[in-house]
Amino acid sequence: MRSEIHYLCNVKSVLVWFLHHSIIEMMTKRFFTYIFMLLAACLSASGQSADSVRVSLVTMYPGSEIYELYGHTELRVQCEQGDYFFNYGLFDFNAPNFVYRFVKGETDYLCGAIPAAFALRGYEGRRVVEQELNLTAAQASAMRDMLFANARPENATYRYKFVSDNCATRPRDIIEKALAGSLTYHPADSANVTYRQMMHRYNANYAWNRLGIDLALGADLDTAITFRQRMFAPVVLMDAFAHATVKDSLGHEVPLVKSTLTLVDGVEQGLVLDATPWYLTPLFMACVLLAVVAFVSLRDYKRRRASRWFDTLLFTAFALGGCVVFFLVFVSTHECTSPNYNALWLHPFYVLLAILPWVGKARKTLTMLHGANFVWLMVAGTLVATGMLAQEFAATFYVLMAVAMVRSFSHLMLNLPCNRAAVK
Repeated sequence: MRSEIHYLCNVKSVLVWFLHHSIIEMMTKRFFTYIFMLLAACLSASGQSADSVRVSLVTMYPGSEIYELYGHTELRVQCEQGDYFFNYGLFDFNAPNFVYRFVKGETDYLCGAIPAAFALRGYEGRRVVEQELNLTAAQASAMRDMLFANARPENATYRYKFVSDNCATRPRDIIEKALAGSLTYHPADSANVTYRQMMHRYNANYAWNRLGIDLALGADLDTAITFRQRMFAPVVLMDAFAHATVKDSLGHEVPLVKSTLTLVDGVEQGLVLDATPWYLTPLFMACVLLAVVAFVSLRDYKRRRASRWFDTLLFTAFALGGCVVFFLVFVSTHECTSPNYNALWLHPFYVLLAILPWVGKARKTLTMLHGANFVWLMVAGTLVATGMLAQEFAATFYVLMAVAMVRSFSHLMLNLPCNRAAVK
């Protein structure tokens, strides 16, 4: 019976690993939960000695995909009954309203155990480093028990937060709890750094991903963070553990890491792609758009007539972007999305500037709105440029603000008393 349970445990873990790599997205939630229960039964049946337990922190370096840029962390437990990697980066595709809840910020992730024989599948070419922890028998036993408890169906789900509660911070917290205050970090430097600055280092070659983060995440990302908070990034956590110390059974301080082993060889920077070509970057595209807007506005002034279709397309795009920002600020529960001062210049109210050009009796209202928009963007740009708003803005955003300002200024010029009669 014991061997049968152990076999079922391995089968479950293989399935969980496949789920993590999006191969069996059609697995039903009922079957997924049933398999988790088999794992729980297996873990409950284990009666290994604490002296035989080995616990390691395993760090996967960054990959080439967007979701791999920050790396990944798992905890490895080796004992008499098996060798498992505990992964806090799993999620159930079949959960009700998964996509909407994910966008809204209700990102429920899972803890799963993967047999060592399958845990490193998909990491070929990415550097994977294992740090065996220097633990007492009691500490190793406590950590094993906490991980096994986390893998139970009733405990496996947790609310994922991408900087404060993720696949790196969960293992760190478990280790700190098992060590009961005997762990001491020794920071290599004391320089002030923010979450955004750290993220920029990881997505430096991914210009559009960097722009998306700068647009979606607000001022909370620009506050200085502690050394411990930096450990949301797996490689930073690995380096912190490499210099940390812990008290042994005699009360002496010893290195936290007992030994380090490279499980998969790879380059230090990971499998990061080359930088986005300059002519495909958001900043260049925004500059091209600004040039087009300037050309159209000059042509409109010469013709004494506004290009209504152009305005509709331009300001509809701005309004849609504003809807995304407003959703993240006022609806989403994702961390660091509110306050977000990008909402000052990118908002849904641009829809009025897209629609009113087609309303014949709304010319005066449209002119007033363009005037208000021009002044508002001037004020917002000044607040941003002078650093009065505690949020870092991408250069692309300044250009896009200029785009809207130029178009609103063009409408104001067309509606000067000397030109008003010619505007159609």
